[in-house]
Amino acid sequence: MHIIMSYSQSKTATIDNNVDLENNTISTITFAKTPQNLSRSMVRKKSDPALVTNPRFQMLRSFIANLQEIIFGTKLALLFPAIPLAVIANSLGFARPWIFASSLLGLAPLAERVSFLTEQIAYYTGPTVGGLLNATCGNATEMIIALLGLRKKKINVVKFSLLGSILSNLLLVLGTSLLCGGLANFKREQRYNRKQSDVNSMLLLLGLLCHLQPLLFKMASAGGDSSVATSTLQLSRASSVFMLLAYVAYIYFQLITHRNLFDAQEEDNKDEDEEKPVIGFWSAFTWLAVMTLVISVLSEYVVGTIEAASDSWGISVSFVSIILLPVVGNAAEHAGSIIFALKNKLDISLSVAMGSATQISMFVIPLSVVVAWIMGIEMDLDFNLLETGCLAFTIIVTAFTLQDGTSHYMKGVVLSLCYIIIAACFFVHKTPLISKYIPSYCRP
Repeated sequence: MHIIMSYSQSKTATIDNNVDLENNTISTITFAKTPQNLSRSMVRKKSDPALVTNPRFQMLRSFIANLQEIIFGTKLALLFPAIPLAVIANSLGFARPWIFASSLLGLAPLAERVSFLTEQIAYYTGPTVGGLLNATCGNATEMIIALLGLRKKKINVVKFSLLGSILSNLLLVLGTSLLCGGLANFKREQRYNRKQSDVNSMLLLLGLLCHLQPLLFKMASAGGDSSVATSTLQLSRASSVFMLLAYVAYIYFQLITHRNLFDAQEEDNKDEDEEKPVIGFWSAFTWLAVMTLVISVLSEYVVGTIEAASDSWGISVSFVSIILLPVVGNAAEHAGSIIFALKNKLDISLSVAMGSATQISMFVIPLSVVVAWIMGIEMDLDFNLLETGCLAFTIIVTAFTLQDGTSHYMKGVVLSLCYIIIAACFFVHKTPLISKYIPSYCRP
């Protein structure tokens, strides 16, 4: 009995001071993680508890334990020094490309930590609220960059970055996962549940339809520029509202009516050490607010210096926004997806890639249009001919790749090469911030 009480006291002390809350909830609340959180958890590591045994005071010990878990609980901790470097570089007036590069690197560990903190809060709020919280905050970095870009009226940067997230998840993440998984399980047939991928494919196709309609309407219309622009904007706003309604239905489908489809993949992946929170509710909430604030600062640096970095490096803004931003921002999630594919757990890898792409397409993009509408900024769903064509090809080739429920390394090769070809296309396609492809009403 004495041993059990000592363990319980030490365990509670390392979480935070809310002893009553945690004694009542830790043993009763368990939370089914989303595939995105399972993927990001692969780049986490356990910190050494010996580092927090020296402080004598309870509050200090709790603070150090939480700080240690937040900072050193991820394998991306080596990138945290880029955050103060970005702030110092901006304060001292360093070259803007250096500010952009350090800010971009600093966003990688922050994105993973936001996912970790959201998961910790979800343990206390219960599975439904926690699942909704995880689904909403799954792409917090992209959402913040989009909102800051809208505030600065850099609509093309917002569109490019969100488009790049979809392309990266469907081709790069999924492609490298299938490639690595196929090579690691060369003599075994890899299978996955088609039901989840079918649902995501339907939503992606619905999002593609909403992106195609403004472009096709503009190309088919014979009216004047002002009338076409107004009609395209109205069509985009109406489509965005319906896309948000479809995403709400998807969340209800995922968390309430057909939750078994999305939870079945996690039954064999439960780690008892991760089944309980490691920090308290209010500590996690406070750290989440701090991390979100830091992400906002770095995102503002990224949005404000992207043109200078593009000019200095001799590459187009479209390449930086579509290729570099998504790759760095989702580095932790990408690495976790590949690791699960190596372990022949393709259901999780597919859910990570397609789930993130669906969230960007059906939630973040239409939300950006609606927020821009509220702010009085005229943003539509017309992503221009080249960008929309790449999006259409990506969704179609992904749907064809996943239609049979089996996988091998050749599928990964094809998807990865498709992404490289698209990246090369945007590398040579020099698109200025103001061009003939951007409607006049979108120009600042």
